Amino acid sequence: MKILVATEKPFAAVAVNGIRKVAEDAGYELCLLEKYTEKQQLLDAVADADALIVRSDIVDAQVLDAAKNLKIVVRAGAGYDNLDLDACTAHGVIAENTPGQNSNAVAELVFGMTVMAVRNMYNGTSGSELKGKTLGIHAFGQVGRNVARIAKGFGMEVSALDPYCPDEAMIEAGVKPVHSVEDLYRGNQFVSLHIPATAETKKSVGYDLITLMPKGGVLINTARKEVIDEEGLARALEARPDIKYVADIKPDSAAELKENFGDRVFFTPKKMGAQTAEANINAGIAAANQCVAFLRDGIDRFRLNK
Repeated sequence: MKILVATEKPFAAVAVNGIRKVAEDAGYELCLLEKYTEKQQLLDAVADADALIVRSDIVDAQVLDAAKNLKIVVRAGAGYDNLDLDACTAHGVIAENTPGQNSNAVAELVFGMTVMAVRNMYNGTSGSELKGKTLGIHAFGQVGRNVARIAKGFGMEVSALDPYCPDEAMIEAGVKPVHSVEDLYRGNQFVSLHIPATAETKKSVGYDLITLMPKGGVLINTARKEVIDEEGLARALEARPDIKYVADIKPDSAAELKENFGDRVFFTPKKMGAQTAEANINAGIAAANQCVAFLRDGIDRFRLNK
């Protein structure tokens, strides 16, 4: 049995060593395809793989057509919009992610950017504090829960919206449940986005929601750029000079937004939420363990497709 790790952006060496140990201790061969520059390299490498571990690499029908022996693909991370789930199902391939492994890293970045925003991008002028301010969490999954935990440390008042999470779970975490997206934005000076990019959520956050935010509102996006209606965002920033937008995902209109709104917007140069040594190691080793669990014992606890 062969496990292929195909990463255009490689894992850290210590993570690769951990993945190798998990695979080889189980009696499987580990192969690496790192920093590849052409899709054909991936198509060639996956031809005889039984399991595939990726990061943000695209796994579509073309890749699956080439992977004649493939039984499972694991996305090392929480987001999985780079996996074509329908194509995986059609090819009889199990698709999984590794939820929770990157969540603390992403949550810490939320506050790295938030503090920068309230301190006026460190431009030397007087800013404000987070203590006593209100934070709304848009989706209360693993990352959202870590955001809530950290926010409590800052002394913030936290509420959250998530139709898939019971109110009791939020209340237990010291978070106030909110039941409409309008109330979430209307009631919080800070809103942190953690919704996935789906047919329902793409371009769902735009002018109408953003302009509901109280004076001095800051929208923080460490989720996906696709959930933002960029035209609506620009209109909101134009209509509300007090609002700021910071994101771990550079929007398609980044240059225009930066030109028009200057220090009221900030984007990391590339997605960095999971870019910590700890998250890198955790997600990679979790992916390896999930591959072994499925190949050896048929366990598919984190299965995403039908």
